[in-house]
Amino acid sequence: MAERKVAKVRRAAKPGGGEIAAVSMRPVTPAAEIDTFNGDPNFMTSLARGLAVLQAFDLRTRSLTVSQVSQATGIPRAAARRCLYTLQKLGYVAEEHAHYSLRPKVLTLGFAHLSSRPLSAAAQPILDRCRDRLHESCSLAVLDGGEVYYQARAETTRIMSIALYVGTRLPAYCTSMGRVLLAHLSPADLEHYLERTVLHPRTARTITSTDKLRQILHSVRRNDYAVTDQELEIGLRSIAVPVHDRKGEVVAAINCGTQAARTPLRELTQVFLPELRAAAAELSHAA
Repeated sequence: MAERKVAKVRRAAKPGGGEIAAVSMRPVTPAAEIDTFNGDPNFMTSLARGLAVLQAFDLRTRSLTVSQVSQATGIPRAAARRCLYTLQKLGYVAEEHAHYSLRPKVLTLGFAHLSSRPLSAAAQPILDRCRDRLHESCSLAVLDGGEVYYQARAETTRIMSIALYVGTRLPAYCTSMGRVLLAHLSPADLEHYLERTVLHPRTARTITSTDKLRQILHSVRRNDYAVTDQELEIGLRSIAVPVHDRKGEVVAAINCGTQAARTPLRELTQVFLPELRAAAAELSHAA
């Protein structure tokens, strides 16, 4: 069995008396994950580092220095500099005043994958119609390496503090789509996921108990939908349902996200859930 990571717990005062446990965990860096392959003669560490450097960029960090890339990835500064130099020579990043940013050529890395998936193409008009009926953003995602990977999205014009777009990756354990997809894993695959995943608290509401998460996933599988309430980000609520292929296997999930201040929890199941289930049923014919 894989070694479990232990979180440090400190006690803090709770309003009205008593105390609460504040969990502090340091997320595993890409460099630490790469190091687990040390000794594998077929594993290319330099390629893995280059890919990790590319993934350090997102909408909130569009421009990074060598030091910032090193800090974000855990890759030594000298190695990060060589990765950026190589990516610049190949046309994937640009450099200006010691700051690096992605160039459009990086889109070629993911375009072939997205364009080859009929589910993504079929999902877009369905998500658009669902968004127009619910007046909230709707998304399609699959499970990839313990994360949800956004493959299609229909945006509203409202501004949210968390940036979501096609290609976004989020932790599966604290997202509605992630829980739908985790709930339909085989028992062995789910146990493997739970053994190697640190349930890092994204907010004070995030479930960080493995036993509690197991209970939630059992309920999700039974009810065939998942709701998260401000576990990924304070103020964000979400509900998701599974998308099945023609064989009945769960291949993706569809969700709708909304602001907690605007949408009560009961509305998610009373109003949003029927619309999402209808959209998932329509999309299942294309899966």
